[in-house]
Amino acid sequence: MIPLFDMKRQYLKLRGEILDVVDKVFSSGRVILGENVREFEKELADYMGVRCAVGVSNGTDALILSMMALDIGFEDLVLTTPYTFIASASAAMWVRALPAFIDVEETTMNMNLKKLEDVLKGNENLNPKRVKAIVAVHLFGRTLDLEKLKDIQESFGIPIVEDVAQAFGAEWKFSDGDLRKAGSVGKISAFSFFPTKNLGAYGDGGAVLTNDGELCEKLRMLRAHGSKVKYEHEILGKNARLDEVHAAILRVKLKYIDKWNKRRVEVAKLYSEFFENERLTEFLEYPKPVDGYMGHVFHQYVVKFKSEKYRETVIEAFKKREIGFAIYYPKPLHLQKVFENLGYREGDFPISEKLSNLTLALPMFPEIRDDEVEEVVTVIKNALKG
Repeated sequence: MIPLFDMKRQYLKLRGEILDVVDKVFSSGRVILGENVREFEKELADYMGVRCAVGVSNGTDALILSMMALDIGFEDLVLTTPYTFIASASAAMWVRALPAFIDVEETTMNMNLKKLEDVLKGNENLNPKRVKAIVAVHLFGRTLDLEKLKDIQESFGIPIVEDVAQAFGAEWKFSDGDLRKAGSVGKISAFSFFPTKNLGAYGDGGAVLTNDGELCEKLRMLRAHGSKVKYEHEILGKNARLDEVHAAILRVKLKYIDKWNKRRVEVAKLYSEFFENERLTEFLEYPKPVDGYMGHVFHQYVVKFKSEKYRETVIEAFKKREIGFAIYYPKPLHLQKVFENLGYREGDFPISEKLSNLTLALPMFPEIRDDEVEEVVTVIKNALKG
């Protein structure tokens, strides 16, 4: 049996450190917005190279609070992609705004920034004056072109919310050689610390980051019922705080994130080598690590088969051999029932629809063994060539 993701292997290595910090939290009697939340926010902001980090309850609330902080409201348009987790789009609807979709690139599976520019220039069937924010998703661990993203934000004056739920630690090299982390160029960036993420808690958790001091203060109020002082509420907020115990655990894990991400890249290289050696490229395409820097941190290792039949054949083989897999995402957002009032139809975003039919996530986590990676590829080879 090879799992898609295995929390237990990592926990066994960290067990002493985790139990120690959890015991200290419980012994202190302070479990809400205590020292660990404050310190984690400082350490996270330093790691990311931004001024402010605000710990929140989960990645979805991180996106919703971003919308609230930016005063996104009734029938405003928020651009994102249809090939992502639902929260990237549903966050807009929670503030009564409307998501509008931009198709992705087939190679990177991230938002097509050329199509985004066309929309903002008014070259598509959408009024750019109604666009009040862009949720830019760094999917599966691969960062968007941050330099281009920064230029778009500055050129069009529309705030970008970076959705970094799947790309913690990913980087982009600017033309001047500067390395910037995904989540450091948008007006706001939203993070998830769901247990399976590259940096994950043992339950739900999230954060919102910004370089804007006013937005930072507003976000701290929004996560605590719109209050700076207890029982004095200045704006409408939520109960969306990061728990102290999760903050303590995340402080332990943050020390190891670069090491874990590097191992994920090593695993991706192994997959690449095995696919090449077994001559499987006639059946599938696979993501490769970015040379020289951490442009892809492989939250998921997602391959694209050249036919639906190939994918189904491999899925059946995985089931027989008890190898974990997942389809991200089986139905793109524009075809989901919850968004049917937006008026989209099948065929509107052909690349997203194609990827939903052809992609498959293979086992990927830092503790996976080399021989397990080889076994996964061997099962794929035997299924397809058999």
